[in-house]
Amino acid sequence: MQKVSFFRSIHLKFVLIYLLLIIIAMQIIGVYFVGKLEDRLVKNFQTAVEGRLPLLEYNIREELIKDRSGADIPPLETEVHNLLLDFSASDISEVRIINNRSLIIGTSDPSNQKIVGQKMTDVMVKRTLTYGEKEDRLFLDKQSDGRVWILTYPIKSGDEIIGAIYVVAKIETVFEQMDEINNIFITGTAIAMLITAILGIVLARMITRPIADMKRQATAMAKGNFSRKVKVYGPDEIGQLAQSFNHLTKKLQEAQAMTDGERRKLSSVLTFMTDGVIATDRKGRIILINERAVEMLNVSRETVDGQPVIEVLQLEEEYSYEDLLEERESLILDYSTDKYPYILRANISVIQRETGFVNGLIAVLHDITEQEKLDAERREFVANVSHELRTPLTTMRSYLEALSEGALHDKELAPRFLSVTQYETERMIRLVNDLLNLSKMDSRNYEINANWIDFVKFFNHIIDRFDMMKERDITFKRLLPNKVIFVEVDEDKITQVIDNIISNALKYSPDGGQITFRLKELDGKVEISISDQGIGIPKENIDRVFQRFYRVDRARTRQLGGTGLGLAIAKEMISAQGGEIWAKSKEGKGTTILFTLPYDPVQEDDWS
Repeated sequence: MQKVSFFRSIHLKFVLIYLLLIIIAMQIIGVYFVGKLEDRLVKNFQTAVEGRLPLLEYNIREELIKDRSGADIPPLETEVHNLLLDFSASDISEVRIINNRSLIIGTSDPSNQKIVGQKMTDVMVKRTLTYGEKEDRLFLDKQSDGRVWILTYPIKSGDEIIGAIYVVAKIETVFEQMDEINNIFITGTAIAMLITAILGIVLARMITRPIADMKRQATAMAKGNFSRKVKVYGPDEIGQLAQSFNHLTKKLQEAQAMTDGERRKLSSVLTFMTDGVIATDRKGRIILINERAVEMLNVSRETVDGQPVIEVLQLEEEYSYEDLLEERESLILDYSTDKYPYILRANISVIQRETGFVNGLIAVLHDITEQEKLDAERREFVANVSHELRTPLTTMRSYLEALSEGALHDKELAPRFLSVTQYETERMIRLVNDLLNLSKMDSRNYEINANWIDFVKFFNHIIDRFDMMKERDITFKRLLPNKVIFVEVDEDKITQVIDNIISNALKYSPDGGQITFRLKELDGKVEISISDQGIGIPKENIDRVFQRFYRVDRARTRQLGGTGLGLAIAKEMISAQGGEIWAKSKEGKGTTILFTLPYDPVQEDDWS
């Protein structure tokens, strides 16, 4: 997992939150404290200034109401000027005395004596002279670039307003004190924030250390490592969380072990199943496919993972995924080609939760190619048997009906009809006997009575017998080794096989033709071949000559009395003795039937 930088870590977030809380708290405290302090200092300043006015107001009132008719009495302006000189202070920049006619009768500013005698037009002064109430205001003096406080104070004589005192005080000193206090407060806040940040980092590490341990544990668990444990630093909530995390790790380890065991069992079952299994998600995409299904569909696991199941099964033209979910019958998947039949049966099962929500489906594939082939062969066999039996029975019924209707008394027709009936009866008997032989070979009770025989001598004996019995101009050519070859076989059954092959060669060979007999020693077996110069077998039908009831020329075979079962019986007998049989042919040039039998030269040395 990528390491988190400090600027993106939870440490910084803890410290920032801690600092923001401190800043907000300090700001709230500062605003409240500074505001209250400022109000208090301003109030104290105003109270101090205003506390000196009653005495001044008394002295000015006395001068205003004093009788000045005497010659030795100084003028009012002089007396007022002297009183104002005694009232001067560092925090008061100017004091003016105004009479009830709004005329300035004195000012404490030595440089501004020219205004004495002028009329005061200030609104505050007018209101004070009119209503007898104090008026004050705070404003910024543009000349001194400082804040000043102006106060108008009424001078009363009884209920009569006889004048007003106009005071200009330098209140900027109060705000300068506030600036110093603010600087001290800001410095203290910065020191507090620095200490808080250091403590915040320490506290954040104490909180985040177990969280970091749990993060490392979660990463290890994601990789499958459940052996690590989270260290418990204390009994607090984080410690309880660490204990719960360790408990969760233990439970996950047990669940993982159980899941792995079940997965191995399932994987083993799926691997060794003879049927193919495909599982999909709820959208019909393949999420699981076993090896058998991969082989059956001739695909690779990498290419089909995540692919729609209807495309992999080649059903997109006939079905949609929703159709498969509703399908209750087995689907037949025909992948046959012209040369090779290949048929699968797919059983569809829907995976559903108890709520009815569909999670996907499972398709189980069965290879039914051989079953279909056997069913087809069985149907064809029944049809062929029925046809083969119906032909002679129909012929016999026709002739017997003719005999019963009077032909029996006809000396010329009766013997001929009876001869045909006898021939057809014998053909049915041969057919039934061949069927019985095939039935015995198909059953498990079929026995092989093997004995050691000199196969060259045995083969020559059979050829001699046919050479003496043949009725047509056909020559026999023997290409047999001039030595003794001992083979362990069932003599009767091999005789039946060779008799059948030679009989077929005689039937299909033309007059003047030749039948060739060969015997070869191969590695671990002997190969026997019998070749004729007959009509041959078409290339596309050569693999079918060993099927039951198969005939190249059905009409001619029936005329010659064949049942179509001879080579099928020969194949069963040869296979039962561990050999193989096959055919080679060129149409119009002849056919060669070849078969092999197990052969051990060491046994031959023991006999000699």
